[in-house]
Amino acid sequence: MKTTKFLVLSLLITVFSCNKSVEIIDKPIEFGDLRKKLSLEYMNTHYGITQDSPTIEPKIIVLHWTAIPTLDASFNAFVNTEIGSHRTKINTASNLNVSAQFLVDLDGTIYRLMPENFMARHVIGLNYSAIGIENVGGTDSTPLTAKQVAANIWLVTYLKNKYNIDYLIGHYEYTNFENHELWLEKDSGYRTKKTDPGKEFLLKIKNATKHLNFKETPN
Repeated sequence: MKTTKFLVLSLLITVFSCNKSVEIIDKPIEFGDLRKKLSLEYMNTHYGITQDSPTIEPKIIVLHWTAIPTLDASFNAFVNTEIGSHRTKINTASNLNVSAQFLVDLDGTIYRLMPENFMARHVIGLNYSAIGIENVGGTDSTPLTAKQVAANIWLVTYLKNKYNIDYLIGHYEYTNFENHELWLEKDSGYRTKKTDPGKEFLLKIKNATKHLNFKETPN
């Protein structure tokens, strides 16, 4: 118990020391008529949701890593509206490119890629209710950093205070929501195995945000 409290305190100190004047920098990806159209089609096909605008009511925050070592290359993976032909495991499910609402650089800088309440394609079964936070890196040669931990704690707190969000999860936990009321995926064969953002990184964020009273991730 003392070790856990010390870890949380250390993380909170890191938040304040690394983010003395935190700001969100807008760095928009393409989000014109085509992306809106593909987003609405995705919501209808995968979730049975029909609406005029690709807006969401956030209930979940999902933490990711890009497994790409630089900000520019990570951004380029999301910027285009249509998904590349090289994404063979998921491009048959939709032409909509993957994306997330936020991207956090190795130095802790937070970038907003699209409107917070617009649907991004980042987590199977839950996109219609999820805000995604991508973190640059996550490879052996470019591990996630302490500054990213601090930035994620700040950003998760900001989002929880702004929206009625119930859950904070890592991408690798998404299948825990199968059979949960929030799970709407209609394609029973559409699943991918994920490990991001790593158990250690996720635990640091969860421990530091316990005071926000997120619900427990389903087993």
